[in-house]
Amino acid sequence: MKKIDEVIAHIKCSHVYIQTHNFPDPDAISSAFGLQKLLAHKNIDATICYKGKIDRYNTLKLIELLEIHLENLEKIEADLEEDDEVILVDAQKGNSNIIDMTGTEIICIDHHPTYEKAEYRYADIRPEYGACATMIAEYFFESSIPMDTRTATALSYGIRSDTDRLSRGTCKKDMEMLYRMYDMSDQGMIQMLENRELYFEDLMAYSRAIENIKVYGTVSFTSTGENCPEALIASVSDFMLALVEVDFSVVYAIQHNGIKLSVRSEEGVHDAGKIISRALKGFGNGGGHAAMAGGFIPFTDKSGCAEELINVAQERILEEIKTL
Repeated sequence: MKKIDEVIAHIKCSHVYIQTHNFPDPDAISSAFGLQKLLAHKNIDATICYKGKIDRYNTLKLIELLEIHLENLEKIEADLEEDDEVILVDAQKGNSNIIDMTGTEIICIDHHPTYEKAEYRYADIRPEYGACATMIAEYFFESSIPMDTRTATALSYGIRSDTDRLSRGTCKKDMEMLYRMYDMSDQGMIQMLENRELYFEDLMAYSRAIENIKVYGTVSFTSTGENCPEALIASVSDFMLALVEVDFSVVYAIQHNGIKLSVRSEEGVHDAGKIISRALKGFGNGGGHAAMAGGFIPFTDKSGCAEELINVAQERILEEIKTL
């Protein structure tokens, strides 16, 4: 049975919601867009929704140029009902990077490791894949469903973005899907999106991170300041890992409700997902791939000040690195 047919077999409604993780990146958006196209081919309507703000230039440009329509949950929450069916894409139930929206999460399509067991009618979770967009592209090809230029361009950019242009966490399927979509996609648009990523104000976050960096052995910690966009925190974390002296990078930012962390590791050296998951257990949560992970420490009445939480997290991360 083809994967898309397995997905369809577990949908009971004529309309579903496709939910990405909060503050969706190009991989999440392109995967949701591709799935929306697949479902339309099977006569099922789908609304793509998310929580948070999309403020990265290339992500906004991707949405604009390819005319991808997404709904912010803040605008549609009042219209949702408990029996609405929800498909999670590029995220899993219970993770810190996704809100529990009204409705029933019936299906999960993701490429991140599973740390906590969650039940769905159907789940396709492949942590060995570098991008969720690779899985959606594979759905198209194995089912011989036509893929237009917009969809091919979105999925290609999603794969290239999440694997940092095939330089991290990449498997053969990522490369195969990019190869098969090459002539179908707009390569000029992809090049433009990749070459223009920063606003001027983003440079200030890099400046603060450079000014605040601390290195312990080969592990770096730094802050981008307050209320920094999640996607930018991740980009700064990638930047810090490029240092010759660093093989494990932790970048954090203080948000209004807690502390967001982005973690990067040299492949084969440390497992970023396991380390951040264990380090934050009990006062936060985290997870992800061996090379790329994230975490969140919520503010509570008993949590203490942000500086104390950061110090605790730092100590526990360093201890976990020694242990694993």
